[in-house]
Amino acid sequence: MNKLFFFFLTLSLCFFCKGYGQTGVSVSPPRLYFDSDSGNSNTQKITVTNVSAKNSLDLAVSLGDWEYDNKGENMMYPANTRPTSCASWVTIKKEDNYFTLAPGERKEIDVTITAPSALTDHLPAHTAVLYVSQMNPVDDIDSKGANIKVSIRSGIKLFHKLTSAKSKKLEIQNMVYGKSQKTINLFFENQGDVWVDGKVYTDLVNTQNGKKITLDPIVFYTMPGNKREMDIPLPSTLEKDKYTASVMIDYGDSNNLELGELNFNYE
Repeated sequence: MNKLFFFFLTLSLCFFCKGYGQTGVSVSPPRLYFDSDSGNSNTQKITVTNVSAKNSLDLAVSLGDWEYDNKGENMMYPANTRPTSCASWVTIKKEDNYFTLAPGERKEIDVTITAPSALTDHLPAHTAVLYVSQMNPVDDIDSKGANIKVSIRSGIKLFHKLTSAKSKKLEIQNMVYGKSQKTINLFFENQGDVWVDGKVYTDLVNTQNGKKITLDPIVFYTMPGNKREMDIPLPSTLEKDKYTASVMIDYGDSNNLELGELNFNYE
């Protein structure tokens, strides 16, 4: 006889979540961006879809906080515990706090953020996360054929900024060759007053023979004040020699570029 396991699957900040079988919920878009001044409200919609072929889902909406660590990973926290939290500003209609979706059914939910009339923290940008959680675990089968109970949670990042916050500015603080990990360690900071995302492009030039190697770009996301450490892995096939690493951080148009160079001996 197969044993029955309880399996709670938490996939935070995802666009599409599903279990091993046909149980799942799609929540889109994955991020909502709000722009309003103190005392004003801004409303946007999310769409929640039950992608299950046979199971009705009882779903509940809740709020939390999040922030990036120095590596850019998402760190999740209870609501109203981070200095940048705007979870207490978020309102959802009463009938949207808890609802049931039949297989294939979808529902639109209005998400409203109202910035306080008097901001006490003087921060230009705030964040929260809105969770859609399945409250009725359903039967499913894992990859080994065992019976399990599956429950899903999906999260949407919420961003809010004041209309006056428009400055995008990243600055490279340092570049170091990580000999033991065979990486280029890039240190940079978001010195603007809005969130910034983009890509880091890296070229390696062998200074002895002029051979150029272009690495795959790395996507990043930052919030104002974030200090970021990014590890750029060097190719395993890189020949031992002297190199110049040229790094470009692209976070917008041609006016939003940050450049850095590092000379190192690859041994």
